[in-house]
Amino acid sequence: MDTRRTLAHGVALATIVVWGTTFIATKLLLAAFSPIEILVIRFTMGYLGLVVYERISTAGRHRDAVRWDTRQELLFAGAGLTGVVMYYLLENHALTMTFASNVGILVSIAPLTTALLAPFFLKEEPVKVNIVVGFVIASAGVALVMFNGTVELRLSLAGDLLALASTIGWAIYSIILKKIDTVRYKVSTYTKKIFLYGIVFMLPFAATGDFSLARPDFSLGNLGLLMFLGLGASAACFVSWNHAVHVLGVFRTSAYIYLTPLVSLFTASLVLGESITPMAIGGCLLILVGLYLSERKPLFVRKAKPAIAESSNL
Repeated sequence: MDTRRTLAHGVALATIVVWGTTFIATKLLLAAFSPIEILVIRFTMGYLGLVVYERISTAGRHRDAVRWDTRQELLFAGAGLTGVVMYYLLENHALTMTFASNVGILVSIAPLTTALLAPFFLKEEPVKVNIVVGFVIASAGVALVMFNGTVELRLSLAGDLLALASTIGWAIYSIILKKIDTVRYKVSTYTKKIFLYGIVFMLPFAATGDFSLARPDFSLGNLGLLMFLGLGASAACFVSWNHAVHVLGVFRTSAYIYLTPLVSLFTASLVLGESITPMAIGGCLLILVGLYLSERKPLFVRKAKPAIAESSNL
């Protein structure tokens, strides 16, 4: 494995570690903010953070203007709609309509959803039996981690369907990322554009929903949590994740999502004092086995046309 791919694996893992801890920040903020308020503030901060970053990183250097490309702009808009609005907004609304364990299990199967959809749109991503088998095993492990010793199957059709739909949004987002021209656009540039379109698509929901910046508590602690979500989990992590997808591909990067419940489980144990049961430990082992199988050299691969090599941009 070359250095570039090794670093990309490290970047994907670090991103998941951060994303796995965001539920604590969100849980604390929900005491003072509505879900739509958190999303709008979070991604607005992320967008502004990327604007400042690009200004600083290009200070004193000539910047060549990138000509308007309607196709690329539509891809940015599609990514903002699916990866920002569809995924996060549907997930948050699902939490108000069904049980948190249901949402956690359904949302975490996003890699499996991606593996099922991507081959229809990405010819350079061949169908690999080991990936599907590994993802199924990892999904079973996620269920055990989420139950954490309490097996109680409860269904809430509307909320569960919203949670499942959010994984489709993330799958489409992952597919769109591979269509973006990474030669003309740096990863920070197109992530910034994705955030901007995501914010625009969120505005109608904010206008008609529970959104008011006059009511929430902007205490120092809450501002710190919002900055963590906006600048860390959004701006920095979306850039690092998008870079990993560019280098490793959709499947290999998506596999890291299965580690999110593990990070959340141990973070909750350390910060919130929640217990870890033998069932959860067994689930962790299944997740690791599933990830190992998905990374192994496949036995059966559908031949695909070789992809044109893309240059790396950060």
